[in-house]
Amino acid sequence: MSRDLRVCFVGDSLVAGVGDPRCLGWVGRLAAQAYTDGIPIVGYNLGVRRQTSTDVRARFLAECVQRLPAGTDARIVLSFGVNDTMQLDGQCRVTSDQSVANLGALVRLAAEHGWPVLMVAPPPIDDVEHNARTAALDERFAEICAAEGIPYVRIHHQLRENPVWMREVREGDGAHPGAAGYDELAAAVAPQWREWLSR
Repeated sequence: MSRDLRVCFVGDSLVAGVGDPRCLGWVGRLAAQAYTDGIPIVGYNLGVRRQTSTDVRARFLAECVQRLPAGTDARIVLSFGVNDTMQLDGQCRVTSDQSVANLGALVRLAAEHGWPVLMVAPPPIDDVEHNARTAALDERFAEICAAEGIPYVRIHHQLRENPVWMREVREGDGAHPGAAGYDELAAAVAPQWREWLSR
């Protein structure tokens, strides 16, 4: 009997793949790569545009429970943070402390249900000040993932130095790349993704 491997990808518009004319985003590319590697998965893209970690936390359990029934090899990929660090009226939409608390709560909820988690860092956009705030949150996310024993894919700084990603974001809407940008993001996540799937 074949392995029933199911993965919920939960997060924001960058998880949803907004801006990709191929409608794959990095999530679709990783799922396709898993098939190429001989590891077929059922992937659920649960990315929602403009959502913060607080929004993700509010819907996480209800959405994942129905897609990850008992008896399956059920897993979670999380990625959020760009919307948390977006400023409205001079304030971040979600404070850094609350973002960290949300991540911790999500990781613990997943553990209670026996769902292994892979966390992907929030990527950079075409805004230097915003990226500085996101980079600071990236550091805190790395700390909590280390403390919880969760693999954390640190793509933020790597993509800030990636000319293809940054060009595509600039040429897009300032936050989302096109197909070539998502190729780069998927390639950055792929090594840890493959290792995590093989466990």
